[in-house]
Amino acid sequence: MTVMNVRRLIPTTAVAGAVVLGLTALSACSTSDAADGGNGDQLKVTASFYPMQFLAERIGGEHVAVTSLTKPGVEPHDLELTPRQIGSISESDYVLYLKGIQPAVDDAIKQSGVKNTVDAATLTTLENHGSEVSGHDHGHEGEEHADEHGHEGEEAHEEHSEGDGHNHGEEGGADPHIWLDPVKYAEVAKGVGKSLEKADPGHAADYKKNTDALVAELGELNTAYETGLKNPATKTFITTHSAFGYLAERYGLTQQGIAGIDPEAEPSPARIQQIHTIAEKEKATTVFFETLASDRTAKTLAKDTGLTTGVLDPLEGITDTSRGADYIEVMESNLAALKKALGAK
Repeated sequence: MTVMNVRRLIPTTAVAGAVVLGLTALSACSTSDAADGGNGDQLKVTASFYPMQFLAERIGGEHVAVTSLTKPGVEPHDLELTPRQIGSISESDYVLYLKGIQPAVDDAIKQSGVKNTVDAATLTTLENHGSEVSGHDHGHEGEEHADEHGHEGEEAHEEHSEGDGHNHGEEGGADPHIWLDPVKYAEVAKGVGKSLEKADPGHAADYKKNTDALVAELGELNTAYETGLKNPATKTFITTHSAFGYLAERYGLTQQGIAGIDPEAEPSPARIQQIHTIAEKEKATTVFFETLASDRTAKTLAKDTGLTTGVLDPLEGITDTSRGADYIEVMESNLAALKKALGAK
């Protein structure tokens, strides 16, 4: 059979893959071996982006082969899937995603027909957060909390209603950034552990053991945050990405997001003035930006308001520039940055 004839028989999207794998891979046996990478006994897990990948890898351990749809350095909200990625979702044994973060992923998963599909948003309680989020309660008062915007926050909230450059979930603006609160992330971890036990009962004991170990680590992280942020000089921090609403609520802080604008765009003079006023009143010191987006907005704001800049990582991906090799390490770096900015002893 010539290469020409082979090409006529298979979809064009598969040609590149077939050429890479070598024509022998076209036999059913070799193809499945190639897809499994020789690990036929492992559960094939697809994770939508880093916070889901971390859970799948830590809880699944040696029993899973995890593929992330979002490559390091790619902004998750803007992800577009290739035909090959869409195909790989359908071939998965288990898919873990977070609805409302990546519309392209949500659509592909809906059409994939995979039985073990887990939406992390269903494993904890989502809440609504505006560009200003203060949290002096530690419970799940989502409805009350949605209306709690302080005095100077009214304008900030109106600004936020324009959207901050990406989808914040479909259910009435629910904030999907649950992984930035270690307590909520631990709730999700427990749900993921249970769902993996169901999907692969033969390794249930290991999944349970790994889940318990991760939940304990997240508990230590929560304690470090509670202790470290107990007595801050100010409770307000300013960020270019309004991703830290759950974290702010958990530890009694106030997030002021530079909302209503694209992260790459210059803030409006009115918003700069507003942030300046808030910063003076609340004694805020720092404008935080993130590693996956430009720091131009933060630098402009800092220059115009006399504030310093810092990095607060929303942990949507790990790259060489991340301040840590995994979720736990980067969250520890975030804690150090917050302590410094807030003047916590």
